Amino acid sequence: MKPLLVTHFTATSCAGRGLDATLDTLREARSGLVHSDFERAELDTYIGKVDGVDDTPVRADLANFECRNNRLAQLALTRDGFAEQVEAAIARHGAARVGVFVGTSTAGILETEIAYRERDLATGQLPASLHYAETHNPYSAAAFVRAYFGLQGPSLAISSACSSGAKVFGSARRMLEAGLIDAAVVGGVDSLCLTTLYGFNSLELLSPQRCKPFDVARSGISIGEAAAFALLERADALEQAAPETRAHAIMLLGIGESSDAHHMSSPHPDGLGARLAIEQALATANVAAADVDYVNLHGTATPSNDTSESKAVSAVFAAATPCNSTKGTTGHALGAAGALEAVIAMLALRHQFIPGGVNTTQPDAALGVHYVLESTPAPLAIALSNSFGFGGTNCSLLFGRADRVLESEVNA
Repeated sequence: MKPLLVTHFTATSCAGRGLDATLDTLREARSGLVHSDFERAELDTYIGKVDGVDDTPVRADLANFECRNNRLAQLALTRDGFAEQVEAAIARHGAARVGVFVGTSTAGILETEIAYRERDLATGQLPASLHYAETHNPYSAAAFVRAYFGLQGPSLAISSACSSGAKVFGSARRMLEAGLIDAAVVGGVDSLCLTTLYGFNSLELLSPQRCKPFDVARSGISIGEAAAFALLERADALEQAAPETRAHAIMLLGIGESSDAHHMSSPHPDGLGARLAIEQALATANVAAADVDYVNLHGTATPSNDTSESKAVSAVFAAATPCNSTKGTTGHALGAAGALEAVIAMLALRHQFIPGGVNTTQPDAALGVHYVLESTPAPLAIALSNSFGFGGTNCSLLFGRADRVLESEVNA
């Protein structure tokens, strides 16, 4: 594939609102996970909650979209000058030439949970205040972003469980390469709700402590929430970019997607689909495994997921390749995880460091990977971000610093 320019990106999670706060948390190897205090969730578990999500409603002209999920999306869109960058892309290309691709797993299902509690007990009728299409519907997040910017280009939602926020990059790439759009707003947003908390609890996947990815004593996931977005354009846009943008520009080099369909909720025991996604990402970028400087693992901290992923990673990369999961910092943001961790990988490339594997204290030696515990300065040129979901929906994204990648091409 032809590399794509990541013109701008942003993220909001329990690790912080915006890039500066997120970067500080990652560098200091802190966890944003707190013991669950989510309303009506009487569970002994930790969550990655974004405080103050409900303090600012969505923009008045978008009132029908009012829900926690879209409020969280708006929080992210208004950070780091991201909205201004999208407006600039609209000015360059036109509203009809900018696409929207958003991943989510549950969208605004919390609104329906609340509506069900407020239903008419005699008739079962849900309150008229529930706007299903703009909140609960999986497309609502993409529709909200499209309406927020007044965009007229192609728009779609990806809901492929925990790979959703990564697979949007693939959808955008195909539209850009087909010439249907000139820029794309991609991202993921998922917010806390009782459906996911109790759903994962019923699967016995919630940890009673802060999650410990790849640890010998790992005991399950900590659910988080997040909104993360990126603006993609063709690589030639770098020539017109401002000098400060060119100085630390990030490129999307490769994308790998697979669907092994091994089981509805368990990964392939040998990591088959995950390995195929990783290998495809490398192949589409024409990058050798030895050239990857850091792997941001999916790393959910469940025994089966981490074992499966370790087999996939070990089959492709040398044992010395630095890797870890940042879910100990952010929790598992489900449909937003792929977008959030893509942003984390890009921050690592931009600021030349490997984030610490927070909460993990004793990496499981049986998994056979070089798991980095402490936040560490490192000369990174290329980083891989893995996202694997229920049903075997797998996606790996390969990012690179434009200056390092172009320099290597010149010297080749």
